[in-house]
Order: sequence, then structure tokens, then C-alpha cells
Amino acid sequence: MRHSSPALTVLAAQLTSNRPLPPVDRWNPPFSGDIDIEIARNGVWRYAADPIQRETLVRLFASILRRDDDGHYYLVTPVEKWRIRVSDAPFVAVRVDAVGAGHDQSLTFTTNVGDTVIAGPEHPLTVIYSVPGGEPSPYIHIRGRLMALLSRAVFVELAGLGEERLTPAGRKYGVWSQGCFFCLGALDDGE
Repeated sequence: MRHSSPALTVLAAQLTSNRPLPPVDRWNPPFSGDIDIEIARNGVWRYAADPIQRETLVRLFASILRRDDDGHYYLVTPVEKWRIRVSDAPFVAVRVDAVGAGHDQSLTFTTNVGDTVIAGPEHPLTVIYSVPGGEPSPYIHIRGRLMALLSRAVFVELAGLGEERLTPAGRKYGVWSQGCFFCLGALDDGE
């Protein structure tokens, strides 16, 4: 039988009680080294190649996750800074809820670790096409330098909420949220 450390148990309980996230961006501990934790593109957290099964532990780690200027991801406490690997984005948006329509619409996204954000000026949506006309990689900003990859189901649902708009750069297809238009892709003149 495994026992949790009392500090981790208290921290996990605090996280489930809707308390603010720790101020990881203000902490500046020395680099502690690499730890064998990887976040896969599908949002699964793994330690030594095995999935971390305890959701409260994943949420604890997610709450102390930070991406630094060097592009690396770290688990940060006031006294430690451990580098981990992230295959794409550290989170996956698994749900979108729309309220309103058109310019007055608000889109609320929920991640696999329970973060909830409303797309808008502080939480922009971006879609990257590595190859023109290829498969999209849609993201929403969560906090700091952390993004969530939209799951395929969420992106399909989002596309269903979209509309065409003529911009100085051409015809675009996208969605509104909090008065901002977010482009999901350009439309060809032949469409």
C-alpha cells in the first residue's frame, strides 16, 4: 500500500476546492534537473513511460507547470524546478460551450485538467496549418505560456459554429467570442 506525503495530500485537496493556482511565474528556484515525465499530444501524463492514473496528481502537476523563455516546460515549486517533456501542448481542450451568436457569442473551453477559459483577447484561439490545406492544429491560450490543443471533436463542433467573413487578407472562416473574430482557416476563391 502506498502512502502520499502529507504535503501532496494537502495541496491536492486545495486544488479541488477552487483555490487560485500557485504563483509559479513569480517563483525563481534553481534548475533541479530533468524528470522522466512526458505529456503526450493526447493529454496523457506519463512517468517513466507509464500513464499517471491519479487525476488529482495530474491536476497537481498541471497547477505547477510553467513554460519558460527557453521553450522548455518545468514543474516549479518555490525551491525546485524540474524539466519535463511535452509532445505538443500540455493540455487538451475537451469541451466547448457556446452562449449567444455571431459577434455576441462567448465560447468557453474546458481542458482535460479542469481549466476553464473563455476565448477572447486574454485567451486567443489560433489555428496552425503546418502544410497549406493540411491538417489543422488548433490551440487556445490557457495561462502564462501554456496552451491547450483542441480535441478533434471540439474543433469539429467549433467549425459548426463558424461563419465566413471578408477581411483585407481575403475570405476567412472563423468564430466569434467576446467580440473577437478568430480565423479557423482561409477560404479559396473557388468555394
